[in-house]
Amino acid sequence: MSGWVPLCLRRAARCWSLPGGGFSVQPAGSCRGVHLDVSPAKSIADESVCIRAAGLSPHQDVTLRALVLTEQDRLFDSSAQYRADSQGRVDVSRSPSLGGHYRGVVPMGLLWTLSPASMEEPYQKLTKFDLMGSPTLIDLCVHSGHADFSIFPGRILAKQRIERWYSKPGVRRIRLREGNVRGSLFLPPGDGPFPGVIDLFGDEGGLTEFRASLLACRGFAALALPYFRFEDLPMTMKDFRLEYFEEAVNFLQKYPKVKGPGIGVVGSSKGADLALSMVTFIPQVVASVCISGCNANTIADLHYKGTKLSSLCYDVDQIIVLESGILDVSETLKNPNTDSIIPVEKAEGHILFVVGEDDKIWNSKHFAEEAIKRLKEHGKDNYELLSYPGTGHRIEPPCSPFCSAMIDRLFGIPVQLGGEAIKHCSAQQDSWQKIQDFLRLHLC
Repeated sequence: MSGWVPLCLRRAARCWSLPGGGFSVQPAGSCRGVHLDVSPAKSIADESVCIRAAGLSPHQDVTLRALVLTEQDRLFDSSAQYRADSQGRVDVSRSPSLGGHYRGVVPMGLLWTLSPASMEEPYQKLTKFDLMGSPTLIDLCVHSGHADFSIFPGRILAKQRIERWYSKPGVRRIRLREGNVRGSLFLPPGDGPFPGVIDLFGDEGGLTEFRASLLACRGFAALALPYFRFEDLPMTMKDFRLEYFEEAVNFLQKYPKVKGPGIGVVGSSKGADLALSMVTFIPQVVASVCISGCNANTIADLHYKGTKLSSLCYDVDQIIVLESGILDVSETLKNPNTDSIIPVEKAEGHILFVVGEDDKIWNSKHFAEEAIKRLKEHGKDNYELLSYPGTGHRIEPPCSPFCSAMIDRLFGIPVQLGGEAIKHCSAQQDSWQKIQDFLRLHLC
C-alpha cells in the first residue's frame, strides 16, 4: 500500500500493528514472565539505550520491533530477529540479529533503522517538529518467533515505551527577528557564558532546529540559521550575500550568554560550503565544521564586500534514473572552476571536514581532499578530516535513522543519498562526539 490508501484503512493497519491495538497484544510481562527492559526509559535523542529481554525459554526465537507514530500520523517501524541464550535472555549489545532490518551485533540497530512502515509513502524522513514540548515516543516489543510483519506479527510477549527528547530541562528556545537575522537561538541551562555556534542546513530551506537544540543540550549556545524559504527571507536561492551570515555571527558574538570572542559554524551540504566561506572571509569564525560539503560555492553566486564567487554549475543531463525510479545525481556537479573555488587558504580559523565515502549527492570526499590540498600548498595545517566508508550524504546526529533516498523538494522524486545503514549510523555516532570535541577545543 502507498500514501493514497484511505485514512480509515491506514489507521486500521496501525491499530493492528501498534502495541495496544488489535488482537495480538499482551500486557508487558504477562506472558510467562517475559520482561523487556529498555534503559534509560527517558533520554536525550542522541544518547544510546540498552535493550534487554529476559524470561524467555532457552534458545527461543523472538523478534524485537520498534514503532513510532509521528506528529503527522505516519508510522515508522523496524525489526530484528534474535535467538535467546541458554538462560532465556537477549541483550542487543551482545546478541547478534539474525535477520530483519539489520544483522549482527548492533546495540542501537532498532532505532537506527526506523523507516516508513509498509502502508506509508516510502523515502520519508523521521522528523520531530515539537522539539521542546514533547518527546518522540518509541514502542519496543518482543514478538514470539521470527515474525514476518507483512503476513502476521506474532504474539507480543512484552513491550515498553521509551521517550526520546530533543531538549532537556532548562534549555531555552528564543525565536529571532534581529535586524535581518531570522532563526532560533537555543541556550543551555545555567548562566553561561557558553561557546556560540551557528547551525546551517542545505537546499531544503526553511528553519531546521533539531541539531541546534541537541547542541544546546551539550552546552553550546546554538543559533539555527535559515537563509531562504523562511518568513521574509528570499524564497529561492540566488545571489547569496555573506553579510547576512556575518550579521548572525556579530549578533551571536555580542549576545550576553555567549562566551566569544570566536564563533563556530556547523554546516551540512549547501550549508557546508557556506560554513567554509564563513571561516574563509569572516575572521570572527574560528571553527567551522563542514559536513558533506564542496570546496566551491554551489547553487547561487556568493557576494561579500565586492568579492564574488560564481556558482558551480550542475549538468542535469548527467542525472541517471535507476531501475527503482530513484534519481542518481552524483555525477551532475561539474569540477570546480577558478571563479567558484573558495579561497580557503585565507582562513585563520580551524576546519573540520566530515565526509561519507559513499556520498551519492556529490563526491564530498574528493572536494574535502581538494580543499586540504589547497591548504597544504599554502603551508596551512588548520584542518582535520573525518572520512567514513559506507557512509552517504546526510550525516546527522545519531538520533537520525538511516535514509537511503529522500524525496527531492524540486523534483518530487526520490534522490539517492548513498550509504549502508549500519556503517552510516555508526559514522553519525562517531562524528557527533568528535564534532563537539572539535568545537570545544577551539571555542572554549
